[in-house]
Amino acid sequence: MSATEIRDRLIAQRVIPVLRLGTSDLTERAVACLIDAGFSTVEITMTTPGALGLIGRLSRRLLVGAGTVLDMETAHRSLQAGARFIVSPCLVPGLAGEAHVAGCAALIGGFTPGEVLAAHREGADIVKVFPASSGGPEHLRALHAVFPALLFCPTGGISLDNLQAYFGAGAACVGVGNNIIDQGALAAGDLARVTDRARAFLS
Repeated sequence: MSATEIRDRLIAQRVIPVLRLGTSDLTERAVACLIDAGFSTVEITMTTPGALGLIGRLSRRLLVGAGTVLDMETAHRSLQAGARFIVSPCLVPGLAGEAHVAGCAALIGGFTPGEVLAAHREGADIVKVFPASSGGPEHLRALHAVFPALLFCPTGGISLDNLQAYFGAGAACVGVGNNIIDQGALAAGDLARVTDRARAFLS
C-alpha cells in the first residue's frame, strides 16, 4: 500500500479515532470496540503508555498511525513498529520524507495560513488543522477558501454535535480524540455501549 492509498483510506473512513488513553490495556479494549463498530484505522498517540508496542500489535489487525510525533527519532521508531501513517501537531522538518521513503503517509499540523502552507510544502499528504476547537468550523472554512486543493483533517474538540459542520466547512476527514470512546463504559467493561457510541460517529 502506497502513501496515496493510505491517504485515500483515511479519507474514505472520514473519521480517524485518535486515542490517548491512560493504559495500554484500555487502549486495546477501545480498539477492539472500534473494530466492532466498523473502523479500519486508528491513531495511537505517543503519549499513550507503551505506544510503540501497541502499534506493533494492532498493526496486524488494522491500519495504524502514530500520533503526536514531534521528532525524527520517534517517527523512525514508529515506522519500524508498524505505523502506516505519521501524525504531528506541528511542522517537523523531514517527517514527511521519512514517511514517504517507508511507503507511508504523513499528516502534518498547521493552524495559520503560513503553517498550512509550510506543512503542504513539507510534503504533507493531509494537513492536520490543530487545535481545531480554537477556530471552529469557520476557521477551517477560511483556510479551505485560500487553499481549496489541500486536504484538511481538523482535530481537537470534534464531537457528534459539530462533526457535520466541519465536513461542511471543507474537511476531507476529521480526527476525533477520546470523545469517540465512552470512557466510563470502557472502565466498567460495558463494551457494547462503547461500540455503540463509536458507531454513531460513522453513521
